Amino acid sequence: MPRVSKEEKQRSHDRILDAASKLTREKGIDATSVADIMSLAGLTHGGFYRHFQSKDDLVASGFRHAVDEAVGSIEQESSGEQRRVARQTYIDRYLSSEHLDTNADGCPIAALASELIRKDGRTKSEGLQAVKRVSSLLEDDVNSVSGEVILAMLIGSITLARLSETSEDGEALLSATKRAIESLRNVH
Repeated sequence: MPRVSKEEKQRSHDRILDAASKLTREKGIDATSVADIMSLAGLTHGGFYRHFQSKDDLVASGFRHAVDEAVGSIEQESSGEQRRVARQTYIDRYLSSEHLDTNADGCPIAALASELIRKDGRTKSEGLQAVKRVSSLLEDDVNSVSGEVILAMLIGSITLARLSETSEDGEALLSATKRAIESLRNVH
């Protein structure tokens, strides 16, 4: 059997993370099997243990990967104004009809929080760290609006909007949340 280069192993690892982050957000943690993830990644189930110790390890890594993708643009901006623009872009994207319609590519916290609270170990820890990380990035340093409050509003609104009977009702809820966040900023 030929040896796989480090680069090829890293590409395979990245494909597995992409597949895990997508499938767990789409189907849920418990409804997603390692075989499903490996199949979506285009790899055999047997190769799984070359990359991860357990399903928990994979889910935690996939969750962190999804959070990295979601907030990377905010973290890249170091200056005040550029960070504020990146933060607002994130909020606008979060409260969009595209996000409403794409759970598999959406916020990993909103998609998986109800399952993460029932997990232990690294998976739950990644969830807790993600909440702290995203909250700190959403902190509005100009208007003193709490990042935790903004994150709670975002997660709550996308969750409820996805439960709405019509897409119009869901989009109306997202618009109301956007106005509420703007109102909070104007109060402080």
